[in-house]
Amino acid sequence: MKYYSTNHEAPEVSLREAVIKGLAPDKGLYMPFSIPTLPEQFFEQIDKKSFQEIAFTVATALFGEDIESGVLRTIVDDALNFDVPAVKVTDKIYALELFHGPTLAFKDVGARFMARLLRHFIHTDERGKVNVLVATSGDTGSAVANGFLGVKGIQVYVLYPNEKVSQLQEMQFTTLGDNITAIAVNGTFDDCQSLVKKAFMDAELNKRMKLTSANSINLARLLPQSFYYFYAYAQMKRLGVANRLVVCVPSGNFGNIAAGLIAWKMGLPIHRFIAANNRNDVFFKYLQTGHYEPRPSVATIANAMDVGDPSNFARILALFDNDYNAIKSLISGASYTDEEIKKTIQTAFREHDYLLDPHGACAYQALAEQLKTDETGLFLETAHPAKFRDTISGIIGKEPEIPVRLQAFMNGKKECLYLDNNFEQLKSFLLNELVRA
Repeated sequence: MKYYSTNHEAPEVSLREAVIKGLAPDKGLYMPFSIPTLPEQFFEQIDKKSFQEIAFTVATALFGEDIESGVLRTIVDDALNFDVPAVKVTDKIYALELFHGPTLAFKDVGARFMARLLRHFIHTDERGKVNVLVATSGDTGSAVANGFLGVKGIQVYVLYPNEKVSQLQEMQFTTLGDNITAIAVNGTFDDCQSLVKKAFMDAELNKRMKLTSANSINLARLLPQSFYYFYAYAQMKRLGVANRLVVCVPSGNFGNIAAGLIAWKMGLPIHRFIAANNRNDVFFKYLQTGHYEPRPSVATIANAMDVGDPSNFARILALFDNDYNAIKSLISGASYTDEEIKKTIQTAFREHDYLLDPHGACAYQALAEQLKTDETGLFLETAHPAKFRDTISGIIGKEPEIPVRLQAFMNGKKECLYLDNNFEQLKSFLLNELVRA
């Protein structure tokens, strides 16, 4: 299959090129020329299949033209060696718990798949190893760092906003060493993302280094996230509650909901979507007005959603041929302040004995407010609440239980580089790294 840029000013490329380049030369995001539709028989039998079986079927439809079946099966089985259960919270609302992977966040799915796919594709050339640049507002950094840790031929640089991610999130990617380098940027996530994009566009850097990204701007990170939407539907069908299913997605850079929309385009019978925002509500405003107006992000307790210019908005426009009415007919929005998020966490914990993280709280509340009587709601619980223990303990009055895997990260030694929000500083550092390699 061939892939095009959302800016339509770059040549079409193969899957291998799209994965290794990450971002198109015209600064656009790669998209497949066609999105395959899965047969009705697949959906008739989907509730009888495992997560890995479902993912392999979807992966074959998306990547089967470019990757041999046996290799693809190995990638899927190796990457998805954990469950993503749908858990009942209320009579009408279920949580898809995406925090059972190695770093306890939904991004484990895409990051682990991408690491294995990139390892399959790369070959060392005269420019040496592949260098992965990734900007993170929290969980992407830990998922990517742990997904690529120790992978030969790949060096990872994680850029994150200094003092704007939780301590547990930070420790998950600053204590690894080996082929992982953490860079704390004096700025916001949007600043980190801008630095990464500038690196991709810099002629000298790209001449001397093979650069790619592991953010959701990279297709190999984005497309595998569609797998768990299919598996979620399978679980809901098994429970007899899949009819008129409404899926609510806590949304920051909009890769997660873009993957869900791709699953819908492939035939997944989701009735409608809700995009839940925190105070960074540019998409919510777009749904209200039809005008997309990016603005600087503001810090909230749902930090992974602190994005003022979501990259994957371009992919949503591409999926719907820039048709605002088509987008609005399928997706509604919601936006919540920190105080509203805190109240939702308290209420869900007190009334339903379910502990939400701040991001999942936005999605849960949107369903609670917007779900109709003939619908069933499913929201994506994207990270384990213990990753935000200081915030959560202040809300519910006690410390959340910290899983053993998170405790292990806290025992490591933090190592990171501090940089200003200055591209020339980043460029100089990367070129010096090349000399030292």
